[in-house]
Amino acid sequence: MRHIRFISNTTVQPTNIRQNERMELTPWDLQLFLVDPIQKGLLFHKPKGVLLDNGNFIQHLKASLSNALDIFYPLAGRIVQLQNDDETLSFFLHCNGEGVQFVHAAVDGVKVDDVLKPVIVPDDIVYSFFPMNGLLNYECISKPVIAVQVTELLDGIFIGCTMNHTVVDGSSFWHFFNTWSDISRASGGDGVQFSKPPPVFSRRYLDNMMEFPLRVPSSQLKLCRRINTPLQQRAFQFSKETVAKLKARANSEMETNKISSLQALLAHIWISVTRGRRVNADQEVIYSLMIGVRGRMQPNLPQEYLGNSVLIGHAKISAGKLLKNGLGWAAWQLNEMIASKTSEEVSKFLEDWSKTPEIPKIGELTGSTKLITGSSPRFNVYGNDFGWGRPLGVRSGPGNKTDGKVTAYPGAEEGGIDFEACLSPKTLQAMADDTEFIKTLST
Repeated sequence: MRHIRFISNTTVQPTNIRQNERMELTPWDLQLFLVDPIQKGLLFHKPKGVLLDNGNFIQHLKASLSNALDIFYPLAGRIVQLQNDDETLSFFLHCNGEGVQFVHAAVDGVKVDDVLKPVIVPDDIVYSFFPMNGLLNYECISKPVIAVQVTELLDGIFIGCTMNHTVVDGSSFWHFFNTWSDISRASGGDGVQFSKPPPVFSRRYLDNMMEFPLRVPSSQLKLCRRINTPLQQRAFQFSKETVAKLKARANSEMETNKISSLQALLAHIWISVTRGRRVNADQEVIYSLMIGVRGRMQPNLPQEYLGNSVLIGHAKISAGKLLKNGLGWAAWQLNEMIASKTSEEVSKFLEDWSKTPEIPKIGELTGSTKLITGSSPRFNVYGNDFGWGRPLGVRSGPGNKTDGKVTAYPGAEEGGIDFEACLSPKTLQAMADDTEFIKTLST
């Protein structure tokens, strides 16, 4: 690992602290206790001019972060655990304004190109850009919900954010990031043009399905041992033109127009990974997707709802069938699985979970025959201009990095889609030798 110097570690609080509010945690939230926080960060060219004088850009970021926490004030609070008489536990987010962690660091001898150019993501560099590594969400009870690290490179800066996944999903994560960058770009809040409406904290949409606070058997929250296996990450970039061709091909093969760009790309990756893993033809392969359900509720949850709102869907078929039937057929399996997540299924999940809680452990959805994709190319990643230009790239921290984790991002070029795939070195090498797959990547 390159030498990283920690310059300061402080707490940033909202300007207006609210002492007595609480936000209930839902089944969507609580099921994520035994996985890692969300860890995403953005790489920028180093700010020029006045922002760099005397470290002013750090103070500027702290001030704009404080203003963002005025809007997202629950995120400045702490998760509270309550012991019930029946050997169950209950949890809520106490909106007490204790604040978030803010780390200022610098890494010697590292340039922007050292992060962006390598084919294999340089984990020894990138992982050092994130705070609170190695902690499950449940281990962060009473700790800050958000920890930010701003790391100076020779010619750039990286803003890394670790956020407790029990409190937010990807939509909420980027909603907060977008709001913070909007405020920063407007020099502290005067005349801010927000890219999104303010967050919605209310749980009244779920009141008729369950009684808060929910009770979780303490036996469900036994921490699990992490299995350390050699893994690497590679960023796969698909241009707007390639995305359009794969989508058209998949729809043509299935004589439909319902397969989306993302579904076609996920099928393309699924086939290549399965081929690269050399899975036996009769062995079952599983693709799991984190499916946002704000728009699948009846009535719909607001898009600005703060919290988790996802179901995990699974497409399961034999490796031989997947490879034999090809792109369109694989994409259709994903399409049908996603379409099955109706409002009735969402309601059933919430009601069933509130009666019989089940908390999966990290790594259960990945492995040598499994893939799982989170995040979305629809998130506003490259619109996060803090006042010195748009990001050059996005990277994620070590959280939830197991064999088969694939993260989707919008492409740096408009209309493209990027993926960050965490796989065994052997599988990544096989994919690099897969000419049918490699010819579809941007160079």
